[in-house]
Order: sequence, then C-alpha cells, then structure tokens
Amino acid sequence: MFYEVELKSHIRVAPNLFGENIKQAVLTELSNQFNDFISKDFGIVIAVSDIVKIGEGIIIPDDGAAYYDTVFKLFVFKPEIQEVVLGAISDITDFGAFLHIGPIDGMIHISQTMDDFVSFSKTGVLSGKESKRILKNKDECRARIIAVSYKDVNDPKIGLTMRQGYLGNVKWIEDELDKKTKEAEKESKNEKKEKKKK
Repeated sequence: MFYEVELKSHIRVAPNLFGENIKQAVLTELSNQFNDFISKDFGIVIAVSDIVKIGEGIIIPDDGAAYYDTVFKLFVFKPEIQEVVLGAISDITDFGAFLHIGPIDGMIHISQTMDDFVSFSKTGVLSGKESKRILKNKDECRARIIAVSYKDVNDPKIGLTMRQGYLGNVKWIEDELDKKTKEAEKESKNEKKEKKKK
C-alpha cells in the first residue's frame, strides 16, 4: 500500500549548502538521507513529498554543519499481507517468477503462478499443462501478497500468489470475465425464450 507519512528529525545541512535557500538545502539533505531508505516500520521510501516546517538551526561545535528541527513528509510503499497488487513480470526462472510492484519485486513460486501443473521452458516461459496458459516477461499481472520478510532490512522479501480468483495475468482475467458475461447473456436469452413459450 502507498502512504504519505509525516516525520520529525534533526536534519544536518553541510556548510557547502549554507548559501542556498534553507528549504532547498534541507530538501537536498533529506533526499540524500532517504534515497533507497527502507524501514520495517514504514516501508520503502519513494520520495520526499513535502517539508512542513523547518525550525531554527543550530551549529554543533567541531562539526561546522547546521542542524534544523524539521517536520517533513515521505511517500512510502509498505507491502501488506492480503493486499492485491498490480505489476509486470520482470523475470522468470525455473522456480517461479518475479513481479515488479513499484519500488520492489515480489516473488511468485512456480506452484503459486496458476491452478495447473506448471513447467518452465528454456525460452523463459511458464506453461500450464491443462489450461495452456503461459506466463512470460512483461506480462501484466495481479497478485496477492502472502508473505513479507524484513529479515534483511535492506533487502525485504515479498511472497505472492496468483492462484486465487481474479488473480494472474490480466489477459487471463479479461478472458474469464468475457466468458462469464457471454454465459450470463446466453442464460438470459434462454430464460426469455422459456417465458415466451409459457
């Protein structure tokens, strides 16, 4: 899920930025500090979205930099269990596929790619034995988050499934919906015919 979070911190502004507008200098330092930042508490930082308030600066002896008590906002992505995500397949291996979901890739084990016996081909495609469905790089897919691990905070792991209703390759979902719509229309026509007979 994407969020905007508000935080407060003392932001160090290096002396080489003293000539700049204070808001721009603090924004530069915040951007440097939170570039590629990941936290178990609030997720993966995408960008600094706003500086709400900058307090008075103080200079600490033996440092030379100014520290500003700052309230700021960040855009973050925090993956949540049971969340449905949309993304594109970024890689396919013999053990599954990786789905690019914004700032991170989630992993779909081969057993979770579809309700079928799935095989991996040398061309980098996963194929369903009975359904004849295929999954390849760049396919747009919907998946559900089933596991999130911050064991290595700098490299969180996300487990995904596509074995539930209305999940999987978007084309599969569209085909399934078209089929159900046609079946419903056919059933409606048959009901109308039956009523006319009576």
